[in-house]
Amino acid sequence: MAIEVNIPTPLRGLTENKDVVTAEGATISELIDNLDKNYPGIKARIVDDAGNLRRFVNVYINGEDVRFLQDKETAVGANDEVSIVPAIAGG
Repeated sequence: MAIEVNIPTPLRGLTENKDVVTAEGATISELIDNLDKNYPGIKARIVDDAGNLRRFVNVYINGEDVRFLQDKETAVGANDEVSIVPAIAGG
């Protein structure tokens, strides 16, 4: 099942400048793996070497941060909206 994923501006260089791409998977982890298959290098920008979401990257499903759900194992469905959002620090 293809799910639309909103891509932030800093990662669009990896997605042929597309702001929305489709990926397949039953969980956020599977979606990220599928994104990397279609857009090599994107996974390294989203997760660290241990496979955990990078500290300054947030992934939302239907407006909820997956870290407060089941993290990378959060289930996704056809009508879900997934967004990758870089955290912004200010001072």
